[in-house]
Amino acid sequence: MFTLLLFLCAANPIASSPDANSIRHALESRYQHAATLKAVFFERYTDGNGGISAESGTVYFSRPGRMRWEYESPEEKLFLVDGTNVWFYVPADHTASRAKFKESSDWRTPLALLAGKADLGKFCKAVSIDDSSAPGSKPDDRPTDPGNTVLRCQPRGQTGPAQDDADTNNIKEVLFEASPDAHLVRVLIRQPGNLETEFRFGDWQENISIPETKFHFVAPAGVEIVDEAKLAGEPR
Repeated sequence: MFTLLLFLCAANPIASSPDANSIRHALESRYQHAATLKAVFFERYTDGNGGISAESGTVYFSRPGRMRWEYESPEEKLFLVDGTNVWFYVPADHTASRAKFKESSDWRTPLALLAGKADLGKFCKAVSIDDSSAPGSKPDDRPTDPGNTVLRCQPRGQTGPAQDDADTNNIKEVLFEASPDAHLVRVLIRQPGNLETEFRFGDWQENISIPETKFHFVAPAGVEIVDEAKLAGEPR
């Protein structure tokens, strides 16, 4: 699994000639002022060997520290953070996994910052505006829209490229793409071994009413709950 993250108001759009910090503060300001959030998302995963998978659905955030990812296509799945535990449920498997939030290595857990203080500084050691014309840049480094800006984030704990390509929990870099009105448009996570996970977001809604039941997991009848901590200690 992976590790990741996310992040003035319409009255405080990003400056026409922004620097990295102004974009960062604009993103943080927008999401710090939202008690709840809802968006549609598209997710693409590249395994580094030519394999690509894609999924889509709807995501919800609520303070403090709760989120719900409803995968709708191509298969129904649920990823839920209730503030204490992380749940992953695939109806077709009749099994739900549970882990303590602070112990989970899943790449979606830092995205809960959108339901917290939305502080990019807690995740990024440094941020810079991406220069897609620089040597070694990739097509994915470019904004999806000419009016957007891409921030390149060097995760804390990394002094450069990940030290061990066999460690898939390392993150080499994260790109955050922001629209002119400081909405998060895209997040791209790069890991050792040419692994990539990309999220695209649209139709953001802020401070809407979301039922409390959205952030509580109740296992349906016949569904087994498995603790990830116990699985980690079992021989493989």
